[in-house]
Amino acid sequence: MSDSIIAIVGRPNVGKSTLFNRLTAARTAIEEKMPGVTRDRLYGLFDWRGRDMVVIDTGGITFGKEDQITTQVQRQVSLAIEEAHIIIFLMDGKEGLTALDEEIADMLRRSEKIVLPVINKLDTLSKEKDRYDFYRLGFGEPLALSASHGRGIGDLLDLVYEKLPPVPDQERSDLEELLKIAVIGRPNVGKSSLINSFLGKERVVVSQQPGTTRDAVDTFLTYKDQPCLLIDTAGIRRKSKIKESVEYYSVLRSLKAVQRADIALLLIDGKSGITEQDQKLAGYVDEAGKGLVIVVNKWDLVLDRENARRIFTADLERKFNFASYAPYLFVSALSGWRLNKLFPLVMQTWQEQHKRVPTALLNELLEDALAVNPPPPVKGKRIKIFYATQPEVKPPKFIFFANEPELIHFSYRRYLENRLREAFSFKGTPLKIIFRKRERRGD
Repeated sequence: MSDSIIAIVGRPNVGKSTLFNRLTAARTAIEEKMPGVTRDRLYGLFDWRGRDMVVIDTGGITFGKEDQITTQVQRQVSLAIEEAHIIIFLMDGKEGLTALDEEIADMLRRSEKIVLPVINKLDTLSKEKDRYDFYRLGFGEPLALSASHGRGIGDLLDLVYEKLPPVPDQERSDLEELLKIAVIGRPNVGKSSLINSFLGKERVVVSQQPGTTRDAVDTFLTYKDQPCLLIDTAGIRRKSKIKESVEYYSVLRSLKAVQRADIALLLIDGKSGITEQDQKLAGYVDEAGKGLVIVVNKWDLVLDRENARRIFTADLERKFNFASYAPYLFVSALSGWRLNKLFPLVMQTWQEQHKRVPTALLNELLEDALAVNPPPPVKGKRIKIFYATQPEVKPPKFIFFANEPELIHFSYRRYLENRLREAFSFKGTPLKIIFRKRERRGD
């Protein structure tokens, strides 16, 4: 949800990045590189008790300096605080409360955000003096943890979860039947033009609902009896007062929109080509298990289109090889060229996300796949895959039961995914493939 954004704030060297890495673990992290800053700003996705959250790792706060690096780090922290619903105020338990911590506490009080005082590099606050020092900051009872060892992390996440606003039951039930589509991409790729032109061309039933806490405009529409919600992330420049923060807001709005969406339309500027940021956004969508359609915009401005298209297509297939299932479409949002092909592609992806493979048919495919290419033995152990099932959709999830699931190589997982796609397509949607242990006598 868009309210589930947590910023980690504190002075230098208190363990902010360690805590960030502990929370995000192996999940995709998207970074923004800022010239003149000694470290990258990172923000990533994690989930706790069934709720997706975005966590932001910020630079260390210092006061009294006016050099370029300090100014940009301070700006970065201010933006993170503005976006976040909850601030984790991280301090160093071994060094104790410092004057700089107290200055930061004054700044956080002025933000009027929920602030959780967290003391890192400790397992408990054993000394009464330590407890008293941190209490007098006025943020309530401090929580002790060790980010490097992972102790106390569960207690922190439980506290964060309790402080987040609940998802209204009415909103949850209303949105369950909607196809939710996020329009994401870097600034100036044509997100607003796409939505405006698309709505006009399709002559759909439209109603406008201004975003409240979402900082975007949600557009409800109906396409061939399918209720839909377009999540527009294009209102970034209106929000930002600082030119340098446009890219930051773009990515953060995209992360929030992807969390709420079923399918993401990733817009790419056909004239400027595919950037690293485009790849990272696509990776985030893939990691989140959402449908993905790649839209190459401004193609009417490209010279020698046929030759350029061949070159661009090869670039797409190479740079988005991790999401080779994603369809792509060349359009012009401004003129409306080929936009009539976009929504049918979205609807096809929506159907693929809900596709179920009958268990008998799935296991026939598995039997054939094993006969053609059985998993190779590892460390002298023979690997057996007994059967498979599909318990979930959106995205389709497949569980393969094996005697030694931990020994199955990633390449064999990819092999099974390719066989599934050859047989059943699943165009536009990632697949979740999981191997689980099944004990059998004699194995």
